[in-house]
Amino acid sequence: MRAVTANNACAARIRARSNGRARVLRLLLALCSLASLFATATPADAADSPTQAAYLADRLRENPVHVTDQLPREVPRSTAPEFARLAKKTGVPTYVLVLPMQSSTDGKQLLGAVHDRLGREGLYVLIEGTDVAAATAYGVRAPADAATTVSQYELAYDAGPLLGFERFVDVIAQGEEQATARAEAARRTYRDDEPAEMYIGPSDRRNQSFLTGIMLTGVPLLIVLTAGFVRRGRRRTGAERRVPRWVVPAAAVLTAAAIVLTAPVVFDQTKSSAAQPPTPADLSARVERVAAGLKQDPVYADPESPRVLDSRQLDRLHERIRDFRRSDGGGPVYVSLVPQTPESESAGDAELFAAAVHAKVGEDGMYVVADPDVGTIDVYNHGLRLDPNRLSFDLPDSVRFGDSKADEADDHLLGERLDALMTFLDKAPRTDRPQSEPAPAAAPRAADENTLPPLFATDFWPGLFVGAFAALLLSGVAAGATWIVRALLRWRSPAPEPSDRLPFTSPTEPSTSYLRHTAYAELTSLAGQFTDPDDRARAWEHLDAALLLVDGDPGRVRQPGTDPATLVAVIVLARAGRAALTGEAADLCCGVNPLHGRAGHRHHVRVSAEGNRRRLLPVCEPCHDTAVAEPGGIPGRLLKLPDPSLGNTRLPYYDVTDGPLTAIPNGIARLIDKVRETAGVH
Repeated sequence: MRAVTANNACAARIRARSNGRARVLRLLLALCSLASLFATATPADAADSPTQAAYLADRLRENPVHVTDQLPREVPRSTAPEFARLAKKTGVPTYVLVLPMQSSTDGKQLLGAVHDRLGREGLYVLIEGTDVAAATAYGVRAPADAATTVSQYELAYDAGPLLGFERFVDVIAQGEEQATARAEAARRTYRDDEPAEMYIGPSDRRNQSFLTGIMLTGVPLLIVLTAGFVRRGRRRTGAERRVPRWVVPAAAVLTAAAIVLTAPVVFDQTKSSAAQPPTPADLSARVERVAAGLKQDPVYADPESPRVLDSRQLDRLHERIRDFRRSDGGGPVYVSLVPQTPESESAGDAELFAAAVHAKVGEDGMYVVADPDVGTIDVYNHGLRLDPNRLSFDLPDSVRFGDSKADEADDHLLGERLDALMTFLDKAPRTDRPQSEPAPAAAPRAADENTLPPLFATDFWPGLFVGAFAALLLSGVAAGATWIVRALLRWRSPAPEPSDRLPFTSPTEPSTSYLRHTAYAELTSLAGQFTDPDDRARAWEHLDAALLLVDGDPGRVRQPGTDPATLVAVIVLARAGRAALTGEAADLCCGVNPLHGRAGHRHHVRVSAEGNRRRLLPVCEPCHDTAVAEPGGIPGRLLKLPDPSLGNTRLPYYDVTDGPLTAIPNGIARLIDKVRETAGVH
């Protein structure tokens, strides 16, 4: 407004001049216009990178199909021609965006913003991950909503993006009336029952191999055993020679041959997903893009993701980076604001991504990977005089993972946390010589990741022994008798559940009596196994923390007054302690349901049945299989505890309490520290 007023004032003064000063008039007008321009454009605005919508509009201007380079393990960029071939069948100009799943972005709003930027009429389609997430028609007639509904309802969740888009295109071609009717039919048919899965996972293939092995030895041997019983019965009647002796072995051999030949026909799956193998160019595209950006600017914000740093924060970060570079023992800092997903070239491993970017940039420095989607910050030293171990272990969790406020904010407060990171780096002690991170382990080969193992491999060999054992001992009766005896023994003498069965037997909504019984059994078992605490210091920390929660009295867990969250924490610590005594790795506990026991690694999982809220949690193997094969099944596996403030309504355990149990996602060591902090023990 001030710029416009200044412009008008200048023009008024100029009009008062004589016509003989025309040149001065034109000069002053030009100067006023230039002043107005600079008054309305700040340096920060001039430095702004293109918005997400503007960037995507530019990509669609170059090619009506844009496939992200961030999902090479699921949707390689080399599949773009196939999407383009399908898009031509719609009969209208069609613009397709294939992007990573973004929890903070509304699909239709994004398509609208892209359309406004592109300025072209047509059908705009957004595919997030493997699903047609949104579609809108601008200036053309196309049943976009109906086609989206059909593609989401009629196909299994693992159908893949190409098949989903093909179904979408087929419905578009049917016209408005037929498409609407088909969408309504799909809603009625699949409202309660989803379509059957199209692919199986590695666990399913191992089960198939195991079953094949059991049948290959169990069925033929059972034929032989049954024939022996029959022969003995016939011998008593004097009719044992009616059937030649070679018939039974021949029947057993033919049965085994039939199983070997028919099993590969019945279990004919070869892939675990619809993903096509990526090319080397697919796997290197994102790293090359980020590296090229960092060579121009030490802060690279992924243009396909919503912006999480405003101009002020970006300027502040650039200033801090310059100061650190000039400081004693400092150096370059490269910040990559890029999502890290399991479908990326680095399989979601931020350390591997940072190492690859460092190799492409070719400059030593501090490489920071900030995920704009989940809000994590990871920092890796490549060639500066800072200790990588201090960066790994001393960086506060509030910076690395954020807090509850960061979880609730759309930008995860990354601007403030990156500023705190720079403060941490400024204060970090310097080493005498440059240090570097050790070379990270390579990501799984993309070509093998979606390929199922052969049927006659993995658990096929154990299945052979199990089948023979089952046939020889009539396993059904023997297993039933054994189960009854074991159940009676467990009833008379409570003992902890075997760790390998915990993911399958632990409830998601345990009763208080169950938690009391389990906590007492686990805690007393751990205490009874201790003979020399000095030689078992690691396990002693677990027992000490568990006892702190019950004031040193294991019997207190069976008494009223101990809340469910505390009982769960006692169970987790006791189980981790028993694992430490046996030498098993127990640094992580399943963050989906801590009662499942040990976790192998972390995974981004969906934690809400409504929407697409995700968290990075450690997961046990069954929960990992569910997260990969059926992401929507994870919310049903979450441990839910009663919340007294809401009338004992059950909520996920991390929403019920702010006590030690909230540290579960960060590992057992953090849980022990949290218990000690709560108890005031140092």
